[in-house]
Amino acid sequence: MPTAPAGTLYRGREGMWSWVAHRVTGVLIFFFLLVHVLDTALVRVSPEAYNAVIGTYQTPIMGLGEAGLVAAIVFHAFNGIRVILVDFWAKGPKYQRTMLWVVVGLFFVTMAGFLPRHLMNVFGGGH
Repeated sequence: MPTAPAGTLYRGREGMWSWVAHRVTGVLIFFFLLVHVLDTALVRVSPEAYNAVIGTYQTPIMGLGEAGLVAAIVFHAFNGIRVILVDFWAKGPKYQRTMLWVVVGLFFVTMAGFLPRHLMNVFGGGH
């Protein structure tokens, strides 16, 4: 089995998967922001069309999409701090794997606090 060159962080393990997840969440957040700017700009063109578009967002499917958006933002934010530490802290590369597991733990704690209330609102239990 081939091995990665000495000194690389990404060897198909946690570091590589966090790298991939960081890029994927970044692209997803970018596309959300693009759609958000476009649908918000619609209010200046046609308030009626804007209201129709916003009405389509108030569905359980979009509520689940909002949960996915929050998950992407939370992971991207926590992992971004980890990336900064890996890049700019002298001991960052040594502790990159440990920091990833801290990111994963913070992600689950944050989402555990957010999801129950959000899903109650999405599915009618929190009105």
